[in-house]
Amino acid sequence: MPVTKFAIPEKYDYLEGFGAYHQSEALPGANPVAANSPQVPPYGLYTERLSGTSFTAPRAENLQTFMYRTSPTVDHGPFIPYTDDRLWSKPEGDQKLLITPNVMKWDAFPVGAKGDWVTSQRMIAKAGDPATKTGLAYHIYAAVEDMAPNSVFFSSDGDYLVIPQAGTLDVKTELGNLLIRQNEVAVIPRGVRYRVTLPHGPARGYICELFQSHFTLPELGPLGSCSLANARDFQIPVACFDGRVNESGNAETAHGGQWSVITKMNSTLFVCTQDDTPFNVAAWHGAYYPFKYDLGRFSVIGSTLYDHPDPSIFTVLTAPSHGQPGHAVVDFVIFPPRYNVMEDTFWPPYNHRNIMAEFIGAIINDQSPDSQPTDIKFTPFAAKLTNTMVPHGMDKAIVEAARKKVLKPTKVDDDGVIVFLLESEMMVGASEYAVEAAEKTE
Repeated sequence: MPVTKFAIPEKYDYLEGFGAYHQSEALPGANPVAANSPQVPPYGLYTERLSGTSFTAPRAENLQTFMYRTSPTVDHGPFIPYTDDRLWSKPEGDQKLLITPNVMKWDAFPVGAKGDWVTSQRMIAKAGDPATKTGLAYHIYAAVEDMAPNSVFFSSDGDYLVIPQAGTLDVKTELGNLLIRQNEVAVIPRGVRYRVTLPHGPARGYICELFQSHFTLPELGPLGSCSLANARDFQIPVACFDGRVNESGNAETAHGGQWSVITKMNSTLFVCTQDDTPFNVAAWHGAYYPFKYDLGRFSVIGSTLYDHPDPSIFTVLTAPSHGQPGHAVVDFVIFPPRYNVMEDTFWPPYNHRNIMAEFIGAIINDQSPDSQPTDIKFTPFAAKLTNTMVPHGMDKAIVEAARKKVLKPTKVDDDGVIVFLLESEMMVGASEYAVEAAEKTE
């Protein structure tokens, strides 16, 4: 079956279907019928709306979700700058970006001995500006600690595409729970609050933070109505309410102390406090929610006779550009296990100069027990950045071997590691952290 046989078993239930209008209830009847904002919602809850697009966005692109919770998120103290000695020395917004015509490669990233989901993140590269909702940023994370028990995080700057290299993330969002394992990816939309724990030890990976647009499935054109990443295989959390119904029939939560709410706005971290748990949503309905996807379910399309097809046939998710049709702020592409059968064809990637900037990383899709990480070292390699029009290709030894190879049907990229590609229409600048890390690699 084309499903990953995960070493870590699933522990949550999910809704299924990319881009659908979903609804979920932790308390029966907590979603009001017909009216989004009744005078008194069921269980005495508060109505709150989370908008991922403007109200007047076209219906097919409109992303909104209504939540019904015991207290609104407006009930909090003032935000102040967030500081923590586990963060890198210079904030993201203060780092100068290096746009270079040289290929940049990292065999490893220097990471701290301590760090949770928030404090272990390091910006690798960036283009555009979150304040104007243009562009994107790439980060790594290398977490060895759970987030503090009464803390949550959300990005005001963009959607997070989370790409684990190794390890498992248990993500509790205000809309429900996601277990994100090796060979899965997840998207946590801008504004959604969540807490990350590490149920099986250290976890490391990559984040593509999208400042503009939202991730969607690529158009299939003459392929028809299915293949690549099928909509039915995306999983969405079900409502999970940290509370109960009291004797008067109203929903309530056990406050359990003060909560810290950390946000990133304009590449700067802030924190505020609130009394009620952020996980006080008894029901929700809408089209703006987190989701995850098992890369093992990707339905591969390829050339069955001759020649090398474009890597765009391996696109899992895309974020369409505001500019030209067919262009993307970023495409998320994988090179999964598959058969090569092309005759009289050079099988490795051809030499290339690309208008798109390419960021490449590695995912461990091996599910054997010893594949689970015991540390936060990036292996087998960390990443490579090839900017706009920078030449790249195979070395001479690979070229000569490919030219002499006796071609027969062969399964490729089936060695426990798959490569992913983030391809952007924007020139991408390397952060000061990334430049320093590249110098150490050299």
